[in-house]
Amino acid sequence: MLNKELISASIPTLTLSDTVIQALDLMSEFHVMQLPVVAEDKYLGLVFEEDLMNHDERTSLQSLDTHFSKVAVHANTHFIEAVQMLNDYNLSLVPVIDKENEFVGAIAAIDLLKELGKATGASEPGGLIVLEMEQRNFSFSELSKLVETNDAQITQLNSYWDNNTSSFFVAIKINKFEISDIVATFQRYEYNVKYYFGEELYENELRNNYDHLMNYLNI
Repeated sequence: MLNKELISASIPTLTLSDTVIQALDLMSEFHVMQLPVVAEDKYLGLVFEEDLMNHDERTSLQSLDTHFSKVAVHANTHFIEAVQMLNDYNLSLVPVIDKENEFVGAIAAIDLLKELGKATGASEPGGLIVLEMEQRNFSFSELSKLVETNDAQITQLNSYWDNNTSSFFVAIKINKFEISDIVATFQRYEYNVKYYFGEELYENELRNNYDHLMNYLNI
């Protein structure tokens, strides 16, 4: 998915003649913390709510142009670039530009998160297992084989570094919720299972079966 395909038509823009109070009112109305400033279809930069709060409400944006941030993504690049920028600059929207700095529009944070959920498989049904390991020990074929021995398949796999702990993690999305057998298999092969989600359905089913058995024995 390209950035230009995720542009929101509802995000307004500001002009240099707008005042601080007008910009703040628009941000409040549209529940964003930044807005793009545009002049003659050219992107001038992004103005932040926290910066505007430090100026007189009657001040025009033109006099604050040195405070504009130039962060933006190009229309024809992959949306993951916008996700990275969203995270790096703590944005509520990401401006999109074309050649020669033409303003194309802006992508809302919520739309990026939805698309990221689709791309990572987070929105798909199934369980999730997160392994912590040495990067040199990572082998997709081995992980896939262990999952398949339990009559399941990997539908999505993502690896990432946690800079705070200097740890390497592998997040595996499984095509079923009942993942206790898969978790046990990983542990048997001495994988460090850091987190797992999806057992609720399995545990509820076990509980129901147990309750039915107890009711039967009490008859």
